[in-house]
Amino acid sequence: MLPRKREGQGDVVEGETENNNNSNTIKYVSVTSPVKRHRISDTAAADSTVNDDTFAIRNSSGSSSVVEPAMAPGDSNHNDIDEDLHSRQLAVYGRETMRRLFASNVLVSGMQGLGAEIAKNLILAGVKSVTLHDEGVVELWDLSSNFVFSEDDVGKNRALASVQKLQELNNAVVISTLTTKLTKEQLSNFQAVVFTDISLEKAIEFNDYCHNHQPPISFIKSEVRGLFGTVFCDFGPEFTVFDVDGEEPHTGIIASISNDNPALVSCVDDERLEFQDGDLVVFSEVHGMTELNDGKPRKIKSARPYSFTLEEDTTAFGTYVKGGIVTQVKQPKVLNFKPLRDAVKEPGDFLLSDFAKFDRPLLLHIAFQALDKFISDFGCFPVAGSEEDAQKLASIAANINECLGEGEVEDINPKLLRQFAFGAKAVLNPMAAMFGGIVGQEVVKACSGKFHPLFQFFYFDSVESLPAEPLDPSDFKPLNSRYDAQISVFGSKLQKKLEDAKVFMVGSGALGCEFLKNLALMGVSCGSQGKLTITDDDVIEKSNLSRQFLFRDWNIGQAKSTVAASAAASINPRLKIEALQNRVGPETEGVFNDTFWEKLTVVINALDNVNARLYVDQRCLYFQKPLLESGTLGAKCNTQMVIPHLTENYGASRDPPEKQAPMCTVHSFPHNIDHCLTWARSEFEGLLEKTPAEVNAYLSNPVEYATSMKNAGDAQAKDNLERVLECLDREKCETFQDCITWARLRFEDYFVNRVKQLIFTFPEEAATSTGAPFWSAPKRFPHPLQFSAADTSHLNFIIAASILRAETFGISVPDWVKNPKMLSEAVDKVIVPDFQPREGVKIETDEKAASLSTASVDDAAVINELLLKLELCRNNLPSGFRMKPISFEKDDDTNYHMDLIAGLANMRARNYSIPEVDKLKAKFIAGRIIPAIATSTAMATGLVCLELYKVLDGAHKVEDYRNTFANLALPLFSMAEPVPPKVMKHRDMSWTVWDRWILKDNPTLRELIQWLKDKGLNAYSISYGSCLLFNSMFPRHKERLDKKVVDVAREIAKAELPPYRSHLDVVVACEDDDDNDIDIPQVSIYYG
Repeated sequence: MLPRKREGQGDVVEGETENNNNSNTIKYVSVTSPVKRHRISDTAAADSTVNDDTFAIRNSSGSSSVVEPAMAPGDSNHNDIDEDLHSRQLAVYGRETMRRLFASNVLVSGMQGLGAEIAKNLILAGVKSVTLHDEGVVELWDLSSNFVFSEDDVGKNRALASVQKLQELNNAVVISTLTTKLTKEQLSNFQAVVFTDISLEKAIEFNDYCHNHQPPISFIKSEVRGLFGTVFCDFGPEFTVFDVDGEEPHTGIIASISNDNPALVSCVDDERLEFQDGDLVVFSEVHGMTELNDGKPRKIKSARPYSFTLEEDTTAFGTYVKGGIVTQVKQPKVLNFKPLRDAVKEPGDFLLSDFAKFDRPLLLHIAFQALDKFISDFGCFPVAGSEEDAQKLASIAANINECLGEGEVEDINPKLLRQFAFGAKAVLNPMAAMFGGIVGQEVVKACSGKFHPLFQFFYFDSVESLPAEPLDPSDFKPLNSRYDAQISVFGSKLQKKLEDAKVFMVGSGALGCEFLKNLALMGVSCGSQGKLTITDDDVIEKSNLSRQFLFRDWNIGQAKSTVAASAAASINPRLKIEALQNRVGPETEGVFNDTFWEKLTVVINALDNVNARLYVDQRCLYFQKPLLESGTLGAKCNTQMVIPHLTENYGASRDPPEKQAPMCTVHSFPHNIDHCLTWARSEFEGLLEKTPAEVNAYLSNPVEYATSMKNAGDAQAKDNLERVLECLDREKCETFQDCITWARLRFEDYFVNRVKQLIFTFPEEAATSTGAPFWSAPKRFPHPLQFSAADTSHLNFIIAASILRAETFGISVPDWVKNPKMLSEAVDKVIVPDFQPREGVKIETDEKAASLSTASVDDAAVINELLLKLELCRNNLPSGFRMKPISFEKDDDTNYHMDLIAGLANMRARNYSIPEVDKLKAKFIAGRIIPAIATSTAMATGLVCLELYKVLDGAHKVEDYRNTFANLALPLFSMAEPVPPKVMKHRDMSWTVWDRWILKDNPTLRELIQWLKDKGLNAYSISYGSCLLFNSMFPRHKERLDKKVVDVAREIAKAELPPYRSHLDVVVACEDDDDNDIDIPQVSIYYG
């Protein structure tokens, strides 16, 4: 239950309530200062409800307010991390970084669009408190970039108007406001301060205070001015980065070590080494040369894909025998930041984003100083479209440049300065989103020491986003609309194009929420002709809430697209949006039909899987629609522009497939925890989902099931029947004690008997057919476990396995199962038979084997025998008996799914002396959780929306577009022109993958062939889908020549052409007159 403000009172009242789920008591305490308050547990319950009156705003003076967050149920220990909520973020940061964030107080000064974006990202990340500072009031102008403002907020203080909507993002973060002039002394309450709207003089004053404070206060100054942006960071004289890149330490499995000076270390060729010269490494598990197991970091050099040289004399060491793991030791890095007053004069190296603009950062360094002086001298920003103001700014910039002496810029670029001056007052939403992501990440670095900070200046511009045609000064005039800031940069004509755009957005998760917010603020699809269609077949889960910011905890279980569309419409009520819950694929082409695609202006992907991206890419190719593509992975993000006839398509280049561990490695010879978890997930699904489903398939229709097994007659069918028979006969459970017996015997089978059989078949001294040791790297020799009720990990395995087994049989779980003493007594009742290894057992060792099932000539006879036994079992079952298959769900920590998988994996790891992992790490690997944070998502969508301006303008060249790869952890920004499509030529014709040849009037096959012959192309094969309609090699096919193509497709290919389609597509293989194959575009035959 969440706290409620009492009627007529401004403070949250002290009180207590019992949590029905456990015996913990929750206290709600009124607070006077957010920055001195202890961290509140953010273990939020998914079923909690929050009403508008949750927010208690204390603002009697009009200068500040505090919003008390709703206290979440559970233990309010400061270090509690709600792993359901923050799982994707934990996969990026880890627990220690999250705990540091939870203790951090941050000031964000300037609540225009950029300030709101930074605050949003920090609140989603879960810092301890965010204080919003702004002395100004909301103007209609601000609605171009700030998603928390509405037209009703005009005239209110910006900070106060932001509080309620920002608080909804995360009730565990304390949000307060400051609405009067800041003093230096107030900064001492914060670990990090961010300024988005401050003069250079004041920034230097505040930065000096922060730089010299003990301990130093991390200082960030950022601005977005039209299509130009800047960030400056100063984290103090000595700032320690604990983890420069966030990557896992690299490892290698040792094959040999020489007794040399220096020593040569060779590793198995299982995977390439990622070490670099100068890295420090430690050794473990080395046999023979045990001196290296002392845990001392050692430096390497001459790093190669499978070997390196160790800077150590090993001539006196023991001789290497076998084994060994080498692991990179990540070193902390100390950075010495310069204060702003020094850095402005000597900026050092700038962080580049676009190598086509190598000289741009220094020019923008001057331009931003010139703008500061312009505002100081004239008391206002340059007016959009004013040549006089642009000239004044250029003159100031020239004076600053002259004072630089040898470091002055040769070309001051008046055209660029004019563009800078025209848009200087405007905060554009895409720029705010991009820089909100960058700055939000820098604050996380400042508070945690995780990832390498930006050192120290970053400048960026996207002047290519401006309309291709020159604009008249009258185009910039404000229209007294919420889009005036955007109009002051792009003019009213492009604004009209944005409003009338017909957009299809696929997906409304993390990327989708950010895109919807951006599009609503930009006014995309907000005009009378515009329409935004969004589709997503997913529902909201608790883990979504840490970055999919349009969703609230009371939306859990609802359709993502519907909730997101409603939230976007509340940002801009003029948004014309339709929300659908359809998956986009071949099966929904009746919904997303030809007419739908043909009407679109642009498609935006907000997807999380490659197959869906490839399908949308093919549709965009077919209908020649621009596709704006993006994706994130932790702190990394990328964007790709797919523009008809200008760029290659998304599917033109593919990442190599992920390397899969061989089946025999996973099942018998694991050598890392990933192998153990892959096996554990496979066993979970086999025991609890596939086998119960197989049982139900048999019981639902025994005759049909038996027939299908007999027809299959293979080893797989035999295995299926054996598992079904086990479930209904030997391993059938009727009481919970039966389930405990099953779990205890499973433990014995998995971690004792199978290992005894393996080491009986392959003893430790076994050799391969070539005489080499069988148990050589990367294989690890296993040891059977000895069950002990005193070992909590053994008991936890029994608990999880027995509870889930009971669920599949519909058996109620007694309360005593969680009492260790009573559970131990129940386990002790289980009679565990002795195990004797057998001769002649085949254990697969071939890495290329795709199945562990062994075929036999007797399979058919065995299947018949199994079916007879099954029939006898079925007759003894209660009427209507069915099992309940369990589908793996990683995001519910109360369902015991991850407990069982972690237990299976860790016991197996213990067999093979592999380091074990906790349940959270197991969830990341077995649940295949994609690391995700709000900052990289925000940046990606900001970059895409900068490209959207170009797409909707419609007159840009390929060199104006940018694809981006960024890694906020390093930080790295790499922008480049998209790759043009490959051009094919024949005679005087040329075409690309974007072209589709169209033949109308319902032609015959002969007419199609003649049409191509007129182009100098000899068609010898015509196909529809996988069916051959015509091939010149088959004489009988000539009988089809005078038939309509569509009739041949219906007759031969059994084509079912839907009523909404008036054409079909055929693939034609052609040669030229010299018998050279010519790859021609797809041919569309119109018959309607």
